[in-house]
Amino acid sequence: MTKPIGVLSDGDGDGDGDGEGGWSGRAPGVVTVLAPAGFVLAWSSGFTIAAVATVDAPATTLLLWRFLPLAVLLVVVAATRGRLRGVPGVELGRQAVIGLLAQFGYVVFVYAAVGAGVATGSTALVDAVQPLVVATLVGPLLGLRVRGGQWAGLGVGAVGVVLVVGSQLGGSDAPAWAWALPALAMASLIAGTLVERRGGAELPVLTTLTVHVSVTAAALVLLAAATGTLVPPPSPSFWVATVLSALVPTLAAYGLYWWLLRRLGVTALNALLFLVAPTTAASGALLLGEPLTAWTLAGFVLSGAGSALVLAGGRRRRAPVGEALATA
Repeated sequence: MTKPIGVLSDGDGDGDGDGEGGWSGRAPGVVTVLAPAGFVLAWSSGFTIAAVATVDAPATTLLLWRFLPLAVLLVVVAATRGRLRGVPGVELGRQAVIGLLAQFGYVVFVYAAVGAGVATGSTALVDAVQPLVVATLVGPLLGLRVRGGQWAGLGVGAVGVVLVVGSQLGGSDAPAWAWALPALAMASLIAGTLVERRGGAELPVLTTLTVHVSVTAAALVLLAAATGTLVPPPSPSFWVATVLSALVPTLAAYGLYWWLLRRLGVTALNALLFLVAPTTAASGALLLGEPLTAWTLAGFVLSGAGSALVLAGGRRRRAPVGEALATA
């Protein structure tokens, strides 16, 4: 039997919505607003930081020093708190694959796209198209059902994305091949998300984030060594950008991504990604002088409306508790 996406089990089996598997009835209402909002802002900041920070340094250098110190810190914290103890080797391997797909593959292609001249708002298309792709795949791959109202929201959000990205295409001087890079980033993130959703042990977010960041750092060491970009520049602006990218788009955004994935469900979470493209386009216009037209603003409205429709559809408990999706 198919299961409705975005309808959460409560994690304790009693159907009262107070377990750890969904939005807890005891959780402050502000959390349900601030957590998604913080996720959208943190995730979109990565595109702007990429555009600013790669002006004076290769993308691989910035990414290496963004992830390597953070990996060391997370390993120390996770080991001190015992979050790596007793984790099966098979699960560590699965999380390593997810990290290589959803983090390493994603950030490398995103930074390559920005470095090639693709506008930040257009690069964020990798996030904005993802909800439609995921919604199309979740049925056959995960045995889940996307509701009619959620499909409507996905469609409205997609129209908004087209308007946002289309309004920026005319001002881009990126070569034609560069537009394949955001698509590769999207494919990497989708693949990692679907591998995570297909099952396995539910690990604490600290544990999964530690594994993901560590394997990404290891892969970046190899990539930077192969391209001769290991040594960081001495400029203070480089280290400011590095610290910001480690704290916001890595720790905050990725931590919230996996945390929200377990609480909102895959379709509802991906609907939030509709908001990343317009948020990124707005920051690109304010900070980088990228085009912001009436069509872009119209796209903002439709993207927000699409996300709201999907999230509202996911909160309706139309199915019996036994059919609810346990997103762990």
